[in-house]
Amino acid sequence: MEKVKVGVIGLGGVAQLVHLPNLAKIKYAELKAVAEVKASRLNTIADKFNVEERYKNYKDLLEKSDVDAVIIATPTGLHKEIAIDCLNAKKDVLVEKPMARNYSEAVAMVEAAKKNKRKLMVGMNLRYRPDTMLLKTMINSGEIGEPFYAKALWIRRQSSSENWFMKKEEAGGGVILDLGILLLDLALWLLDYPKVKTVQTQNYFHKTKSLEDTSISFLRCQDSKVVNIEASWSLPVANDLFQLIVYGTKGSITSSPLHIYKKVDDQFIDLRPSVSETPSQLFKKSYLNELKSFLGAVRGLNPVLSSGDEAAERLKIIEAMYKSAKKNQEIKVN
Repeated sequence: MEKVKVGVIGLGGVAQLVHLPNLAKIKYAELKAVAEVKASRLNTIADKFNVEERYKNYKDLLEKSDVDAVIIATPTGLHKEIAIDCLNAKKDVLVEKPMARNYSEAVAMVEAAKKNKRKLMVGMNLRYRPDTMLLKTMINSGEIGEPFYAKALWIRRQSSSENWFMKKEEAGGGVILDLGILLLDLALWLLDYPKVKTVQTQNYFHKTKSLEDTSISFLRCQDSKVVNIEASWSLPVANDLFQLIVYGTKGSITSSPLHIYKKVDDQFIDLRPSVSETPSQLFKKSYLNELKSFLGAVRGLNPVLSSGDEAAERLKIIEAMYKSAKKNQEIKVN
């Protein structure tokens, strides 16, 4: 089996914690090259993972290395330029979420992928958690009837302590782009991609100044489907909290812990599957499954399952969410 040669651009926390270790676990993947502007980090991480090809400038990686695909794990503000350069260099790309700071940047990336006939995937790792994949399977098989309402909640500390992460011009936004975009993607994926008609959002700045640290949204979709999203870095809870509930005409399904409530003979019974994995295990497996899916797409074995086109549509909705919060009113999504 011919290995997929992979380059990683940006060696911050997500690259060190998940991408580089996961590449080492996959037999048909070869970590061929890395790029990082910070020289000390570049050499330390490259030494740790035995990577000979190391570059301070990612453009040198694209020019000198024969990688087949690239993982972009840089600050969000750099995603557009780097992704377009990689696509123009005929490399398939997996870019970390959020895909870009705004919809127009995302569209430019999608157009570059189409122009160069390359694959562009966005890291929506919540889709690849074993429990959420089981939710999707159960919903698709009709276990809860027709799904009409999804509620997603995530309260945890912010994902990065890097300085750029709290600067709007570099990050693009606060908790909505950190956690909310994953919840939005997951809810719409489970509801089979209904068209979002309107959004109403309330943002809070309890411990921050320019970027929201808590956000609550209500989305009205086609076919009377609705979505409720709550994301926060600052709500007072004892522990990190992640929960997803999808309600259907014949029952409901919940993650963390996994429950399926189904109507049988006018009574609701709990058909709880035997899933005993911890949140940490589910988190780790989500990234490994995501990477396998990307590499499978590069090898032509499966389609891109969280594409640039879909991620761009999510950013269009998120722009409407920010507009709603600013105007304090419900906003139509064009």
